[in-house]
Amino acid sequence: MAFDIPTDLTPELVPFAWLIGSWEGTGRLGEGEESDPHFWQHVAFRDVGAPYLEYRSEAWLTDVDGTKLRILSVENGFWALERQQQDADAGPGMTPGDIFPALRSADDVQKLHTKEGFKIQAHIVQPGGISELYYGLIAGPRIQLATEALLRSKNAKQYASSTRMYGLVNGNLFWRWDVSLGNNDLKAHASAALKRVTAEAMES
Repeated sequence: MAFDIPTDLTPELVPFAWLIGSWEGTGRLGEGEESDPHFWQHVAFRDVGAPYLEYRSEAWLTDVDGTKLRILSVENGFWALERQQQDADAGPGMTPGDIFPALRSADDVQKLHTKEGFKIQAHIVQPGGISELYYGLIAGPRIQLATEALLRSKNAKQYASSTRMYGLVNGNLFWRWDVSLGNNDLKAHASAALKRVTAEAMES
């Protein structure tokens, strides 16, 4: 499925261009066996005019017919290329950056490309006091992520590490999430197939 890259897109977001917008669809918890619960999900990747994407996911537990039963999970976060921060970058906090992005052209961004793809990072916050920092790769319409660090509040449930995979297949976004609860034995946690709702940035 072809899509147009916005002409005003921050250069660092070009590798993520196929993700930008909103997606909706259904999935299954666990391995997706007949007895595993169903869920509905809305995912949005929003271009806010900065060298990162704003990420939000909302999932609802459903019955087999797709009727929403109750909220399952909400996630928020930020996705970006993995690189050293420069003086031109904004932060920390509300410290403003330069009016022009640190990487100003496609050629600047291409210098970060490796033979495997672009290295990326994703910071995702879950309910229940869990914050994940993922490192991984984006190679065309494929993403692989693995937790580099994980922060749990003192009252959070046991959670040790996870991996996430995303891929664009025939215009649909397929993803899988594997989780370890403490012994580094990753097990299937959830997976889904999502259809694009809009290619535009998520509503403010």
